[in-house]
Amino acid sequence: MARNDVSAKKTARLHLDGKDYDLPVIVGSEGEVGLDIQSLRGQTGAITYDPGFGSTGSCRSAITFIDGEKGILRYRGYPIEQLCQGARFTEVAYLLINGELPNKEQLKKFRWDLNHHSLLHEDMKKFLDGFTTTSHPMVILASLVAALSSYYRDDEVDLNIIRLLSKAKTIAAFSYKKSIGQPFIYPRNDLSYTQQFLHMMFAVPSEEYEFSPTVDRALNLLLILHADHEQNCSTSTARMVGSSQSNMWASIAGA
Repeated sequence: MARNDVSAKKTARLHLDGKDYDLPVIVGSEGEVGLDIQSLRGQTGAITYDPGFGSTGSCRSAITFIDGEKGILRYRGYPIEQLCQGARFTEVAYLLINGELPNKEQLKKFRWDLNHHSLLHEDMKKFLDGFTTTSHPMVILASLVAALSSYYRDDEVDLNIIRLLSKAKTIAAFSYKKSIGQPFIYPRNDLSYTQQFLHMMFAVPSEEYEFSPTVDRALNLLLILHADHEQNCSTSTARMVGSSQSNMWASIAGA
């Protein structure tokens, strides 16, 4: 549920086996209501039963609020309509990670970092050689993301976030090139995030690749809309894997 640091002074009463138990009520920033059952088992010996966690909020979050039935999507409080009108995906990624939109200098550095960490270690192409041309791109992505843990230290969390965002598009493009039997196209640091991905996906050594502004805009919107999924299956899996003190690469590969 969306985070609200000021909880409502309310309780919900549970009647079980002739006894009453008061459970705190939490109200999120969007007015959504949750029952705090952290002490339920200790007080009553009972647990909740919610297959699929359809009625369970696993955490409080200030990142994303989604109400699919009402068509609402907000990142850090910004309506998705506002972000899609003028922002680039890199700005939205910075917003989600850091909690605020970047200024000019912050955005410049963030984009530079994303561009200059897009190369894969050359040894990783050997992993790609082990996959068949019919391997699903998500299988390749998950495998190579997990393999990245062999190349980077676990304690470089901020830098690893940059590496993951940057290298994910390279892995995706390389897996596509392998599936159609074309040579890998290396990233170019002079291109934007979306242009870099399109270049690696569709350029060939035999001719110059021409970017379509329409496709570039469409890809930018697509990435913004899918930049965060709130608490869906993949996000919940990442949190579960990470709770066991696994590294970031393993958590994301599981997601």
